[in-house]
Amino acid sequence: MRHDPTVATAASALGLNAQVRGDTAAAKRLFDYVETLSRRDLQTQLWAIEYAVSRGDVPGALRHYDIALRTSPESAQTLFPVLVSASADPDIRAALTRTLAGGSPWSEGFVNFAASSGADPKAITQLFVALHRAGVAVSDNARASLVSKLISAGALEDAWAYYAESHRGADRRQSRDPRFRNMDTPSLLDWVPISDGGVSASIQRDGDAGVLEFSAPSSAGGPVVEQLQLLPPGSYRIQGHSDGIDQAVEARPYWILQCREGRELGRVVLPNSAAARGEFDGRFTVPQGCPVQMLALVLRPSEAVSGVSGRIDRVQLTPIR
Repeated sequence: MRHDPTVATAASALGLNAQVRGDTAAAKRLFDYVETLSRRDLQTQLWAIEYAVSRGDVPGALRHYDIALRTSPESAQTLFPVLVSASADPDIRAALTRTLAGGSPWSEGFVNFAASSGADPKAITQLFVALHRAGVAVSDNARASLVSKLISAGALEDAWAYYAESHRGADRRQSRDPRFRNMDTPSLLDWVPISDGGVSASIQRDGDAGVLEFSAPSSAGGPVVEQLQLLPPGSYRIQGHSDGIDQAVEARPYWILQCREGRELGRVVLPNSAAARGEFDGRFTVPQGCPVQMLALVLRPSEAVSGVSGRIDRVQLTPIR
């Protein structure tokens, strides 16, 4: 430094030495000096974060987090897990929300990391709700991932509350997305196509909506789409429209509603699509003691050489008033 007082790394090394000796005041003077030379020295920003945290200075710590993540994107691997964990604290969550609402370029990466992390999903939900209300974008993929994690953790009410927050008009008394519009990033509360054991299913775009297309070779069968339900006890009606189904009675697909533990509540067999112009209609009853259900379309094995195939372009389960 006597040769060249602008060498930031040298000043940073002296600051670390001072900290190791326990001379925090000298360390702060040196790191403050480094920051006047360059905001890109990661070690300086990391020290400043720790210093601010030790003093309970949340805004100061987040300011240095922001600088570090802006100037050294590779630091996300180290800093994101710490931020996610810290965001469980209400004061830190509020300050972090303000930081991200300021247009930080690392916002999207942090949100996606938080959604996929192993952190408490309830705490992440509180953060995402705060971000949504502050106008910070939370991707569809991150929202869907969080909803599914909440459900897997048994936090069904939290999952529904968060889902309803981002899906206006969502009603737990009926199925969702009757025209299959959400085809890219479904959560367990959306339609989830299933391809397994020779059965193939996908949701394809069709104009401003979507269509479920499914097929299975001869003698193969199984579920092709499902959606988790939180229906209260009562009577329900399922209605929709199919195309391309042409099977013997014993091989026609059917809708099934089951309690989450597997108890079957009923089946609605689809007529061939040529009948009633493809319209189908049926009834289910949800009893007490079955708060969570799964609605699924199941293909049955067919003896037809071509197997089973078809399309569903509309379906909805609604309460019978």
